[in-house]
Amino acid sequence: MPVIRLPTRLAAGVAGLALLAALLAGCGSSSAAGGAAGRLPVVATTSQVADFTRVLGGDRVRVAQLLKPNVDPHDYEPTPADIEAVGNAKVLVENGVGLESWLNDAVGAAGFDGIRVDASRGVTIRAGNGDEEERAGDPHIWHNPLNAKIMVADIEHGLARADPANAGYFHTNRIAYDRRLDALDGDIRRQIATIPPTDRKLVTNHDAFGYYLDRYGLTFVGSIIPSFDTAAELSGSNIRKIVAKIRQTGTKAVFSESSLPPRTARTIAAEAGVRVEAGEDSLYGDTLGPAGSAGATYLQMEEHNTRTIVAALR
Repeated sequence: MPVIRLPTRLAAGVAGLALLAALLAGCGSSSAAGGAAGRLPVVATTSQVADFTRVLGGDRVRVAQLLKPNVDPHDYEPTPADIEAVGNAKVLVENGVGLESWLNDAVGAAGFDGIRVDASRGVTIRAGNGDEEERAGDPHIWHNPLNAKIMVADIEHGLARADPANAGYFHTNRIAYDRRLDALDGDIRRQIATIPPTDRKLVTNHDAFGYYLDRYGLTFVGSIIPSFDTAAELSGSNIRKIVAKIRQTGTKAVFSESSLPPRTARTIAAEAGVRVEAGEDSLYGDTLGPAGSAGATYLQMEEHNTRTIVAALR
């Protein structure tokens, strides 16, 4: 049997999971054979792909979401419960483009043998800057609703393969959701058009909004953390450079993100003498918000982000 090498923090959890699996097997557990009330058991990694999967699957699927709202996906460490969920799933849905760098180890540890859906399949990926963590490209593909349509189609295909009897149901849900994504795209375009062209400039916590900027014609001035990965090192030099660029370009605001501390964004905005959007007005970058928040679903997230950007720049 091949040896699976795991990160140190993950290995301890896997050892406990192995004992749990043995106990379940001894008790005749059948959790891997199907979901509650016959629903298809699905694991989705990020909050975005989990939301898409719930929309498509409705009451025919049972979705276990690994990353909770406002949890940064870049440096996540799976728990023993996550690994157990993966092992019991029939379908595993991931964002792809290297966002879940921890996932392959978890899949190996769990012994997952179901259908794995890479929701980035078919999306045109923006290039990285050559750093090791960015060699796969920009993983924040969901910030363009047209990419979201591709992601949803990938997920529909995976669900239909795992549960052919409900393929028609999944397809009907996708067609209805596609219409909502098209409406979202049109609404964002109309709102962005109300910002004077010279003011369509964005400064954010990290490089999470490239697909949004490309789609809607905004200019990226810079970010506090100049990387797709929020775990990248922040330096005083970076802060001085972004303050200088804000002043030079006449950028009106700095936008913090819901999953990141707002202190640095506030400091930079104060030094540059511009508005800062933080707290409840933060952008949802890497993750959806909790239930009841302005970013509880994908559609709400993009609507909130757009309203916040337009209000600050118009």
